[in-house]
Amino acid sequence: MRKNMLLLAAICSCYNLFAEEVIVKQFRYAGPYEVKKPFLQDSLDVNSKKFTEKELLKTAIPFSNVRQSAQFLETDTNGESMLPGTSQACHIGLASFYLNSDRYVKGSLQIKGPETYEVYINNEKQTPADGKIALTLEPHRYEVVIKYLSEKDKTGSLKVTFETEAEAVVTATTDPEKRYTISDVFDGTRMRSVSLSPDGKYLLTAYQTTFPGGKTESFQQVTDRASGQVLIESSSNDYSWMPQSNLLYYTRNGLQGKELVSIDPVTKTENVLSSNLPDGWFIFSPTEEYLLFTVSEEGPKKDKDMEEILVPDDRQPGWRNRSFLHKYDLATGVFERLTYGHNSTSLNDISQDGRYLLFTSQERTLTKRPFSITTLYRMDLQTMETEALLKDPFIGRATFSPDGKLLAIEGSGEAFDGIGLNIAPGQTSNTADGQLFIYDLGSKQVSPVSKDFNPSIQYFTWNRHDKQIYLQGEDKDCVRLYVLNPSTGKIKPIPLKEDILSDFTLAESAPELVYYGESASNSQRLYSVNLKKNTTVCLKDLSKDILKDITLGEVRDWNFKAAAGDTIYGRYYLPPHFDPNKKYPLIVNYYGGTSPTERSLENRYPSHAYAALGYIVYIIQPSGATGFGQEFSARHVNAWGKRTGDEIIEGTKKFCAEHNFVDAKKIGCIGASYGGFMTQYLQTKTDIFAAAISHAGISDITSYWGEGYWGYSYSSLATANSYPWNARDIYVEQSPLFHANKINTPLLFLHGSVDTNVPVGESIQMFTALKLLGKETAFIQVTGQNHQIFDYKKRAEWNNTIYAWFAKWLKEQPEWWEALYPAKSL
Repeated sequence: MRKNMLLLAAICSCYNLFAEEVIVKQFRYAGPYEVKKPFLQDSLDVNSKKFTEKELLKTAIPFSNVRQSAQFLETDTNGESMLPGTSQACHIGLASFYLNSDRYVKGSLQIKGPETYEVYINNEKQTPADGKIALTLEPHRYEVVIKYLSEKDKTGSLKVTFETEAEAVVTATTDPEKRYTISDVFDGTRMRSVSLSPDGKYLLTAYQTTFPGGKTESFQQVTDRASGQVLIESSSNDYSWMPQSNLLYYTRNGLQGKELVSIDPVTKTENVLSSNLPDGWFIFSPTEEYLLFTVSEEGPKKDKDMEEILVPDDRQPGWRNRSFLHKYDLATGVFERLTYGHNSTSLNDISQDGRYLLFTSQERTLTKRPFSITTLYRMDLQTMETEALLKDPFIGRATFSPDGKLLAIEGSGEAFDGIGLNIAPGQTSNTADGQLFIYDLGSKQVSPVSKDFNPSIQYFTWNRHDKQIYLQGEDKDCVRLYVLNPSTGKIKPIPLKEDILSDFTLAESAPELVYYGESASNSQRLYSVNLKKNTTVCLKDLSKDILKDITLGEVRDWNFKAAAGDTIYGRYYLPPHFDPNKKYPLIVNYYGGTSPTERSLENRYPSHAYAALGYIVYIIQPSGATGFGQEFSARHVNAWGKRTGDEIIEGTKKFCAEHNFVDAKKIGCIGASYGGFMTQYLQTKTDIFAAAISHAGISDITSYWGEGYWGYSYSSLATANSYPWNARDIYVEQSPLFHANKINTPLLFLHGSVDTNVPVGESIQMFTALKLLGKETAFIQVTGQNHQIFDYKKRAEWNNTIYAWFAKWLKEQPEWWEALYPAKSL
């Protein structure tokens, strides 16, 4: 791994090349700490080593002592600090400071003064040579701690300097302020889910902690919501709430097989509900009388040498496997099969009285978009009578109303013969724009309740307590929570304290809501809401620790009126300590797929991390994004860059014209997946960008359509009813590959080597084209990674590659890129 923190190298023999000297003018100090000689049972240790006073320096002293200390050592005009003396026989002192670099730079740290000392940089012990340590700094804050040993009545001095390249800007300070880096995005504790007990009194929260280097630990906490007291904490049991009785349950291995165990969160009393539980994923019935299992069955295996591919999806591992529903009676232990066939069945919901099931099954229809049709069934568990309620290619999950008379069904606007569509004439609906319908089981009538509701619905739940439907939806670049009254059809927002709702949970028998989320300039916070009193309390602020000592730049909204007359929304990020009189390079980012670039702190391209490197970051939400209404999102369909690309170019030009602090000659752009396609497409249309990055981008719409696991199915959205044989204007004319000769921008391709969504060939063929054309380009393949880069080490290297490419072309600082990817004579 190319270390994020610092790279130790051989001491350079030509220090006269380092033209700039940074003198440390202040140290934070802790000590002196008295240390005493141990009892010397022998004069030599087990390795025949004789004890010396230097052994005392091994005494462990927490570095947190110096971080929290209010003592400081000042230097004289020569840069020397007098170290405190003591009457103690021997003592240890700690002196610390921070090195901040605004760019990738090499240099050397020199320590003069103490005879016996150790140096730690970001907690890693260093090995000086002749009092110097060769360092390579990335744009980070580095903590330097000098641990020294001194004798009785002996005072000494300390002088520390850092020699660096002439143009580099490195500062030494005791101020703990630091820039926001990718490590702050990776490391620390984050919430993964929340779940209230049925009565709302107790909260189950799942966490994951990521440590530097990538090791993770998961744990759960059960807390008393009123007092905040932690009742249970576990890293081994995967707890869930039972639906009625305010008990937790989990499974474990027992003497007779897998056991199902309930536990009281207050008394910790456990009760074995079943001692021979079948394998498979399950949920409790609302009555707690039985479990509903989803059991997977393995399909026919392929020949290892000559694989027959039955349908395009048969290339996917595990596609031939199917899953079916089974019922496990807790009283009798009877485990009976409920569904059977050659297509999987998926449980949607169980009625509150436990009598009826809703489940769906999908049948392939490869000759007609969207290439499958969904059938929704209702099963009476008392009689096993099963009714096919609906058959529609555009519906998804369905749930019962609390009284079982209505269904809430998610789908796209085209569901139910298009009664939920709200698009312009000639448009085709964007099927990723989620809609909600209410279906009356008695009258068989359906109502498109979200037809005039612009946010795109991501998730919904029908609450048993107040009989209302709660909707999580994309609202422009935010994710918000709404409540729908099924009787009136009215939808109202629930005021939240964060811009991005990550997860929420409702009590089943009380007006209680708990959620967590983040915003553009803070990480996760957890809140409790009393829906009756409309009061909100912050239960936990993880952001406080994650952003400790970090200064973030300001985030401002900026919208513009496009040539077509629409308002195109966006926002921009300023560097910390922004100076409006300076000129800053600009990075432009836009959506991938069709969801907007959300207003979150932590995402694939964390804008504050770019801003901390000295860039202005402009996020634009051009036509085609969901969350702005059906007509707006439908512009994504059968376009592949048309209008969207024009708006990005127009917005970038207008942004530069209105903001004098932007260097219009130093603009970069970056996007992934469809956004990677957009990066490539933009370079065929304009030369305003000085650098561009395409991650997992599509260069040839035809090859992507046929080769990616989901290429043809995504194209049912993005290229609805258009195919290579009937839409050459899209598949050829909109593909950047066929216009590669128009590209003049230095273009970096990043791609996972085993990407099954957008195959790596999409980058290879465009990279090849640009090489043959003699254009400036580079291609970095991330070995073993799929569409997204999840491996901790590789994700860090991937980000550094991005930073280094922009530094090379937007800041005229090629050193970082050349260090990562040295020139080769081949």
